[in-house]
Amino acid sequence: MIPKGALSGVTVLDLSRLLPGPFCSMILADHGARVIAIEDRKQYQADGLFLPNVCRNKQHMALDLKSASGKAIFFKLVEQADVILEGFRPGVVQRLGVDYETVCRVKPEIIYCSVTGYGQTGEFRDRVGHDANYLGYAGVLNMIGATDQPPSIPGVQVADMAGGGMNAAIGILLALFAREKTGAGQHVDISMTDGMVGLLPVAMYWKTLTGETPRRGDNMLSHRYACYNTYETADGRHMVVGAVEGKFWRAICERLGLSEFAGHQYDDDRREEIIAVFRDTFRTKTMAQWEKALADLDLCVSGVRTADEVLDFSLFREREMVVEAPGADGQPETTIGVPVKLSRTPGSVRSASVHFGQDTEKILMELGYSPEQIADLASDGTI
Repeated sequence: MIPKGALSGVTVLDLSRLLPGPFCSMILADHGARVIAIEDRKQYQADGLFLPNVCRNKQHMALDLKSASGKAIFFKLVEQADVILEGFRPGVVQRLGVDYETVCRVKPEIIYCSVTGYGQTGEFRDRVGHDANYLGYAGVLNMIGATDQPPSIPGVQVADMAGGGMNAAIGILLALFAREKTGAGQHVDISMTDGMVGLLPVAMYWKTLTGETPRRGDNMLSHRYACYNTYETADGRHMVVGAVEGKFWRAICERLGLSEFAGHQYDDDRREEIIAVFRDTFRTKTMAQWEKALADLDLCVSGVRTADEVLDFSLFREREMVVEAPGADGQPETTIGVPVKLSRTPGSVRSASVHFGQDTEKILMELGYSPEQIADLASDGTI
């Protein structure tokens, strides 16, 4: 067993900020990579945007890449690095002189990953955007929400994390694996909008099957039928039914005393009638009562929990998806665990949140800078 994780020995320089890139490097750090997050203090002071809880298991360094001294420090770090991750708009790293081609001259085997909204090529490469825009362009947003209401922006950043962060982690791991076989590095180009288009296989299959473009809140896996729907309970909470297969649908109908509907799971002539009866039925008990009544049965039915409830849910404590880790102040901090479970090289949460730039001096000392040199770098704004 490798106690520090599967990526022990891999060093990542993360130049990204906010969520997509830092989420990616958090995944790598969770599995043992040494991640040095590098951000410009001036930018941080200008907008104050910093997410400490995606900086766990990392070191954080303040560094101005626009300065000659800052760039010199960066390239000293490059010599020790395996991966560089950046999330600037296309063209920015070229202007800074830290782009893939320039870095390759120092470290030809580097894995260099760029995460952007629309990719390094194409007519949209220079456009700005955020999570909702990427969802919108990819057609995903149009399928979220009620049929007679505007599209509903999800409460979690799907494009940022799934389209950007997760795909970037996958791309980096693939490139590292290829380097093991060939010795060559490469550039990984991640578009968050591309990532959202990549989530459309079921929607495209629905169109092939029915000849219709999936409509918001009105398709097989989004409220069209009673078997895959949400229902309000007596206490204003909700239950979600996910009985796609016939056996689960028949079982829930029998358990609710609605066996007359067992043969009409996808009956378009009766679907509104069945949904109405299910709504009335679920309003007869609270969410907790329904969960207790259905807990021991082989049914695809569950309560809809709040984010606060998730932190106390026994399942996630047992699965170590909610854990305690030392925070930046040394005090225990409740945080989200590592979702990818490896039996021989498990990931772990070794440290929770960090302060902006908290490891700057330590990293510079490792590079051979003296206390006096570090003081000069601080006074001229390099760090």
